Formats: sequence, C-alpha cells, structure tokens
Amino acid sequence: MPDAGDISFWESPVYRDLAEELLRMSRRRTNVFPGARLETSAFGILWTLSDGRARTLRELGEELDLEQSTVNRQVNAAIKHGYLERFEVSGQLSRLIRPTALGIEAFEHDGMLRAERLVRVFSDLTPGAPDALLHELRSFNDAYDRTIARQHHQEHAAR
Repeated sequence: MPDAGDISFWESPVYRDLAEELLRMSRRRTNVFPGARLETSAFGILWTLSDGRARTLRELGEELDLEQSTVNRQVNAAIKHGYLERFEVSGQLSRLIRPTALGIEAFEHDGMLRAERLVRVFSDLTPGAPDALLHELRSFNDAYDRTIARQHHQEHAAR
C-alpha cells in the first residue's frame, strides 16, 4: 500500500491535501462544546427535525445516512434524556419522532454555542469569506452525492 504522502497515490498534491483537510474536519464532528447539553448525535437528530416535520426512524436514518440500528440507538438515548418523543398517527403503522420542549430548548442552546464558535472562526478566516466557503462546500457535497448515487446505481445494475 502506498504511503499517504506518496504523490502516486493521489491524482495531484491538491487532492491529497484536500483529503487531509476533509479528515481534519471529520475529526471535529465529535468536538465537545463547553457548556453543551446535547451529544453530537442528538444535536444532529434535532437539526434534522428543526424544520418542524416529524420523522419515522427510517426517514431519520436515510436523512442522517445512518444504519437503522444506529439511528434507533441514538433516538432511544435522546428519548431517555427527554429531548425526543415518539407518537402515533392514525392510519400510519410507524410511530413518528419529534422534539420535546426540552429538546428544542437544548438544541437552541447548543446551536448558539456552535454559531458563536463559527462567528469567531470566520472572523479569523483570512483570506477567505464564509459565502465563498459555503458555495464551494455545497458544490462539493452535491458532486459527492451524485458520485455516490451513480456508484450505487452501477452496483445494483451489476447484480
């Protein structure tokens, strides 16, 4: 296996350096915010539910790109802490999940902590601009999603 620093492993040095920066970003997902009330997984679930639409476990798993067992474990932990609740809808087999008042309050609290940190980071972002970063990250994520979708399509077609 080639060394990660070996240029023959990568299309270009820029690709290698981008991969390194993406790895740095992924390690920050589990960053603890001093004073935070929510675990990272609960914050992610509440972020998904912040549009006001309740979801089934399956829908949450799809939107968060998590295995069913993982999302089930995370939702159950958030329910245990009082951040989420399950409820039944007449005529629907699966129960839906929505935030509780405590969950909304904790999400807003932790959201402010995250927003304050980003404001500090963006004020130190020189050279650079948040809107340019947003544009490039959105373009990257869209291209990534298209690539994964094509790969899944090719894998299913080969079966």
